[in-house]
Amino acid sequence: MESIAAIIPAAGQGKRMNSKLNKQYLSLLDKPVLAHTLGVFQKSDLITEIIVVVREDEMDYCRQEVINKYNYDKVSALIKGGQSRQESVYNGLQSVDNANYILIHDGARPLLTKDTLHESINQVKNYKAVGVAVPVKDTIKKIDSNGYVEKTPVRDKLWAIQTPQVFEYSLVFEAYNKAIAEGISGTDTSMLVERLDQKVKLIRGSYENFKVTTPIDLINAEAIIKRRMQ
Repeated sequence: MESIAAIIPAAGQGKRMNSKLNKQYLSLLDKPVLAHTLGVFQKSDLITEIIVVVREDEMDYCRQEVINKYNYDKVSALIKGGQSRQESVYNGLQSVDNANYILIHDGARPLLTKDTLHESINQVKNYKAVGVAVPVKDTIKKIDSNGYVEKTPVRDKLWAIQTPQVFEYSLVFEAYNKAIAEGISGTDTSMLVERLDQKVKLIRGSYENFKVTTPIDLINAEAIIKRRMQ
């Protein structure tokens, strides 16, 4: 049976939330944001193990208030994060003993659906590298350093990347090693994989699969969860 390890980076500080508590642990319908996120992977028959990457000073809190409290027994490792998301994901990759595929999903994206998760996993077997994304809704402007418009890209060619992103293990591990060796910092994993001349297949996700970043996001996420429960 093919094994799929899910790496959940949750070591960000969430400064835009204006809260002393990390956004991953803010309450969303009386349950931490991260607990909602992990629940999707805990329930999926396609996920073999879950690796959670958090800040060193939050490891005990995460273990007690999320992993143990909600009995997430698929969590095989709780790993200390790095100075950047890229470092955190790499730390998670190094803790994987044996997996055919690696799935990476933001800890602050609690609204991922089972259908999107399973579709991304099914497609990676055909394409080796798969990302979830949505078409941008607004017209995008490229500006110069002085704030003047340089270019207006064609909107129907622009997609906003989300997570999960799923890759063959050997491919994504090579991508991170190459980036580290060359001093490259990527904003997401697919960018690093693209540097290997590997095409990344995008599948359409959902606008509801947003990252909880600001206080209004918590309000919107709560409304979506309540609607899904009806």
